[in-house]
Amino acid sequence: MIFLKTEDEIELLRQSNLLVGKTLAEVAKLVKPGVTTRELDKVAEEFIRDHGATPTFKGFPNQYGEPFPASLCTSVNEQVVHGIPGDIVLKDGDIVSVDCGTYMNGFCGDSAYTFCVGEVDEEIRNLLKVTKEALYIGIQNAVQGKRIGDIGYAIQQYCESHSYGVVREFVGHGIGKEMHEDPQVPNYGKRGYGPLMKRGLCIAIEPMITLGDRQVIMESDGWTVRTRDRKCAAHFEHTIAVGAGEADILSSFKFIEEVLGDKAI
Repeated sequence: MIFLKTEDEIELLRQSNLLVGKTLAEVAKLVKPGVTTRELDKVAEEFIRDHGATPTFKGFPNQYGEPFPASLCTSVNEQVVHGIPGDIVLKDGDIVSVDCGTYMNGFCGDSAYTFCVGEVDEEIRNLLKVTKEALYIGIQNAVQGKRIGDIGYAIQQYCESHSYGVVREFVGHGIGKEMHEDPQVPNYGKRGYGPLMKRGLCIAIEPMITLGDRQVIMESDGWTVRTRDRKCAAHFEHTIAVGAGEADILSSFKFIEEVLGDKAI
């Protein structure tokens, strides 16, 4: 069932999502060679709790195994999504996709950003650039009167025009009092298909795009998803609210990019 949000509920969602953006900015300060993904997670959890919220990912149930053990998903290089923070040491030339969720005032926040670690090859930087651009192209199609398939179609066409793979198995989603609500929001699809978007619909749009083949496999931990061909993948995500005109972006990359400066994608 799709739950449309009131203006007051959208403002509560905005607060949770802005906290996600600020948390990712704290992470951005630490992303460099020699840092472990566990260190990123520790800083993020402390920041979230210090601001009166809880990390929604920690303890999230898993049909394939144990609940998620951390506050961030940190997916390095060929890892697409749901990477578990741990003893992985970031190296010069790596990329790391950091997905963060918060719960505050009864509503969830959810956003993701892929960071460069040190000096990254131009081929990989271009993957990140196109994935981020695809996110905003998807958002441009999240308007009242269009359908969910219009978002996926726009993202798919843009990414495939650059010869990138568009992951099918993992998609965006509705968001509100629960982190995952209806409808699902694929990054592929057909124009004019899927649920009709109405004012008050709040969704997380999150392109997951691969440098090579779109096929993915799940690692033995039951969480980490990586590309089958072990080529890199990028992941950017915003939570938005559908309005009468253009979408209202509730999350923010502004805080991240203030930290990154001219190193931002």
